[in-house]
Amino acid sequence: MNELVERLSAEGQSVAVGGPSPSAAEFQRRLTEMGYVFVKFPGTNGGTDLGVRVDEAATDLGKADFANATGSVHVEGTLTLNYVPVRCVADIDVASLSGTGNLVVLEEPTTRPATL
Repeated sequence: MNELVERLSAEGQSVAVGGPSPSAAEFQRRLTEMGYVFVKFPGTNGGTDLGVRVDEAATDLGKADFANATGSVHVEGTLTLNYVPVRCVADIDVASLSGTGNLVVLEEPTTRPATL
C-alpha cells in the first residue's frame, strides 16, 4: 500500500477544514451546495489537503449550527489518493473547523500507470 495512504488510514488523525478560505459559512456551502469539501491532515510534512466528494447519505449535519458556528459535523466522502481509491471519514467541530478523521482504503490498485 502507498505509504501516505497507509499513514492517513490510522484512526484518530488530526484533521481540519482545508481549502483557500475555511470558515463555517464556506464549510456549510461546500457541504450543502457544492458537495465537495477540503479536508486537511496537518500531521504530514507540510499538511495534506484533500478534495473530498461528499457522500450525502453518510454525512450528518444534524448536530451543526453553522449560523452560530457551533456543534459538529460527521463527513464522509470519496477520492483517489496516489492511485488508491479511499473514503475519508471525519468528525469536525464547526467552531474550530478541526477534529479527527482517517482514510479507509476501498480497494488496492491492480496496476499503476506507466511513468514517462
